[in-house]
Amino acid sequence: MQKLLEVVSPKALASASNSVAFALKSEEPEANHVLPLDSNAQTTTSKDLLIVSPYTSRPHLLDLTLLNHAQILLAKALTILAPVAASYATSPYFSSFNWKAVFSLLAASAKADGYAWKEQYFYVIIFRSQIPRSTSRSDLAALDMKAHAEAMAGNGLLKYWFGTPDSDGRNLATCIWRRREDALPGSSGEGHKEAMRATIKMYTEWQVERRKLIVGDNVQDWDIVPWTD
Repeated sequence: MQKLLEVVSPKALASASNSVAFALKSEEPEANHVLPLDSNAQTTTSKDLLIVSPYTSRPHLLDLTLLNHAQILLAKALTILAPVAASYATSPYFSSFNWKAVFSLLAASAKADGYAWKEQYFYVIIFRSQIPRSTSRSDLAALDMKAHAEAMAGNGLLKYWFGTPDSDGRNLATCIWRRREDALPGSSGEGHKEAMRATIKMYTEWQVERRKLIVGDNVQDWDIVPWTD
């Protein structure tokens, strides 16, 4: 299946999703990490809380007890998501990450669990940006963290990754949601609104791309194609 690239107008950001894409620095994904319980997680066990972003405090963790089997398997496989091209900020999304390794892990995990994976799809947001040197990275980091915590409240964000701005200030961030409907409520949160206002002032350039991640039966094939409403 042909892999295509579709760019959505920046004006579509608010209605497209809560992209939570105000990326500043790079932190490698941590494979299948769960955290010990804290005072805000009395109703869950440590094995139920998955790190799915660079943020590791309780409000940023994914509660696996609220997901179905397929979503849990994909979330865990996505913990190894990492760029394979230094030019990921400007290169095609499909070829910029270790998707083959992610889906090899997903297939192996499904097989180990005796789970018959049926074809299904997930909602993907890609945020490309250019940040001028004058922008305060600490201010953007605080906005990003607040917006991410809001996005995690719905427990539908399976993966959030962002990189490091290149020499021209260009960067990429991406969110993978279990479904588009999960992405919509976060766009009304105060953290997201603050980040939207900051985008206009703090970025030289930005654009949003929407994708559909399709994973076929038994994870035998997969594709990332333009999202259509």
